[in-house]
Order: sequence, then structure tokens, then C-alpha cells
Amino acid sequence: MLDREGFRPNVGIILLNQRNQVFWGKRIRTHSWQFPQGGIKYGESPEQAMFRELHEEVGLRPEHVRVVARTRDWLRYEVPSHFIRKDARGHYKGQKQIWFLLQLMGRDSDMNLRATTHPEFDAWRWHDYWVPLETVIEFKRDVYQLALSELARFLPKSQGQANRFLRGSMRNGAPGRRHDDEEGTDTVVPPASQPE
Repeated sequence: MLDREGFRPNVGIILLNQRNQVFWGKRIRTHSWQFPQGGIKYGESPEQAMFRELHEEVGLRPEHVRVVARTRDWLRYEVPSHFIRKDARGHYKGQKQIWFLLQLMGRDSDMNLRATTHPEFDAWRWHDYWVPLETVIEFKRDVYQLALSELARFLPKSQGQANRFLRGSMRNGAPGRRHDDEEGTDTVVPPASQPE
């Protein structure tokens, strides 16, 4: 299913753990890493497609995640012609994607890369939010940067951020504050300071 401009509707998924690290999957039999993503079938909404792809690629069900945010509009990338099947050249240009930011509410053990007979990934890991884009296939990098940048403002406060706030309040002499250990601290670097 292509739009008039030759772009296939698609969804992308940025899955967060409780430390605001993202699920980073290694495409099967390659050295390329990426976020889960996949096409929207005829009659599906972007959200329905996202939940289907989440289960097919990562093995998670809707009860394992919380939808935090999604991109406002479609983000597009063109696929170089040498990656396009010969019979599709001329009318297929690439993908247009709605990106979803999800929070894992379940456990790592809920994930299953072999949930279907056609797995997309053969390995995965948690990675800092600003993933190394040089490990993403080149023609998708700009869309990844756009999606990460747009959705960064919706990142939930991690445990470490809350503790820094409490610790700062204690230094200011605020009474009745509990002093917690600072675990799981993640620092989110704004896109402008990312290495080129």
C-alpha cells in the first residue's frame, strides 16, 4: 500500500526501560542495529500497526507497555534504488513513518525475538537514548534523528532525576525529605550537542 508519492505507511517504535534507555535491535544476520518498525496494513490505524509490530518483532503485548507519545506528522525517508526490487522501481520511493515512544511496564524477560516464524532481530540490548546513528543504515539516519529529537521532550523522569531533585531539596534544608541512593541516573544530551 503506497501513497500517491510512492511512500509506504510505516510505524517506528522507541521502547524505553525505567532508566530511559532504548531497545536497540540487531537485524538478523547483519551488523546493522535499529529500532523496531514495520508497515501499516490496509485498514489498520498507526497504533494498531505499532502493537502488531511490537509483538511480531519484540514479543511484547499491549499490557507490557505504556504509550508515552507519538510524532505529530509522518517522517519520511527515501530508499536508494539499489535497495528496491526491480519490479517496484519507479513507483516505490521509501517509507513514511509515525513514531511511537513507549515505556516498558513489564520485564526484560517478557521480550521474545522469536515470537513469530520470521524474526527481525537476532540480538538486542538497552542503549542510551541518543543511540549511535552510525550503526543505523545511512538512509534512515535523518528520520531517526528527527524522531528522537521530537519525542525527547516526552521522556519520563527517570529514578535518578527524581533523586537528584530530592537531594537538591535536602541541601536547601527542606524538612521531611527522604534521602535515597542515586541509582539509574541517565543524562539526556540535547540533539544540538550530539557528535556529527
